[in-house]
Amino acid sequence: MVSSRRFVTRLIACLGVIISCSMTFGHDFDNEKAIGNSAPAGIGGFGPYSSRNVKMLGHLTLAEMGAGQSNVLGNDIWGWTSSTGREIAIMGMTNSTAFVDVSDPNNPLYLGRMMTHTGNNVWRDMKVYNDHVYVVADNNGNHGLQIFNLNDLLAVDLNNPQTFSATAHYGGFREAHNIAINQSSGYAYVVGSEKASGGLHVLDLSSPTAPTVAGNFSADGYTHDVQVVNYIGPDSDYANREIAFASNEDTLTIVDVSDKNNMTEISREGYPDNEYSHQGWLSEDQRFFYMNDELDERRADELIATRTHVWNVEDLDNPVYLGKYDGQASTIDHNLYVKDGLIYQANYTSGLRILQVNDASILDIEEIGFFDTYNTDDNVTFNGAWSVFPFFDSGTIIVSDRQNGLFVLRFSSVPEPTCGMLAGLFLAGLMLRRRNRILHQEL
Repeated sequence: MVSSRRFVTRLIACLGVIISCSMTFGHDFDNEKAIGNSAPAGIGGFGPYSSRNVKMLGHLTLAEMGAGQSNVLGNDIWGWTSSTGREIAIMGMTNSTAFVDVSDPNNPLYLGRMMTHTGNNVWRDMKVYNDHVYVVADNNGNHGLQIFNLNDLLAVDLNNPQTFSATAHYGGFREAHNIAINQSSGYAYVVGSEKASGGLHVLDLSSPTAPTVAGNFSADGYTHDVQVVNYIGPDSDYANREIAFASNEDTLTIVDVSDKNNMTEISREGYPDNEYSHQGWLSEDQRFFYMNDELDERRADELIATRTHVWNVEDLDNPVYLGKYDGQASTIDHNLYVKDGLIYQANYTSGLRILQVNDASILDIEEIGFFDTYNTDDNVTFNGAWSVFPFFDSGTIIVSDRQNGLFVLRFSSVPEPTCGMLAGLFLAGLMLRRRNRILHQEL
């Protein structure tokens, strides 16, 4: 009788754990697709947000980043880590570039913004080099290149956000769609401008606030986006050369840019069902290139899964198109980046998608996490997540959503404990203890 009473008492305690657990973990994410991580919506947006293996740590709406006007939208995003270890999100908007301290990802702090050099427009892109951010804007008059010394952010009163002026401005081009910077060489590659037929307009950043023209490459016309690296891949013919991997609307175009006075095309290849080669990123061993096509889902005759196109680039003279990975959602993909063997994708209305590459050579790729920043719908439109920056050493991931603002996220392939898991473990422990006591009495 005493033993039974003790068991009932402990069972009641277990129920108490379940209730407490529900209160504690009520806002945590589930390992399956679930609605959670509620947050206020941005301009024209909607919450809460669905997720799998990705937790929202912080969030700022466009209005909380000084957007001001109701017609302002978000666009590109990048990150900077100061010499003291502070992590800063840099997010573009229609009319400005916002700076947010995400060092404490649970408490993102808006530091201020730098207004556009000319007018307002949808496209604003930025990259960081040597503690400076370089910002371009497309279809935006004489915008040129804004340059801002990010160290100026470190002195900002966290309770008094500032409106910053550019540290310097480069007016050697009018407008541009994007900018890439090779961190190893110190050269910036402006693409989609009126220079070089929209191809590579190369700037030397040796003097961070006074870029100088290093060269132009126009042989393949307009470049929409590009990744430029000091080559360490398997093709020994190009060892230690500086190589550009360009998404050129209908091809992957590979260019040797080592000699800025004589940049040469290595190869140019298309792929089946191409609609618009938008952007891509190399695997970390530089054997594969993962590309998104921004319009293949949009222009398909029927609803199709989001496609990630995969190239074998082990031989730079002869890149081989391996095929495509079909995603779990059916939305438009926009920007992707690779870190630690994972592909982080910003896929408009389906938000952040995280892919694990098991074997790229046979297209063995699987989705292992997501966070839907735009939970209004999964329509094939250009609403939602524009870009993602997964490169902070802390593991913090930042995502820009056109309507809903800045998301500060954390991925974990191991699900956090849920109410049911903890209660189950507690109850199992009680049952095992009771069983052991019964066995001991029988002996």
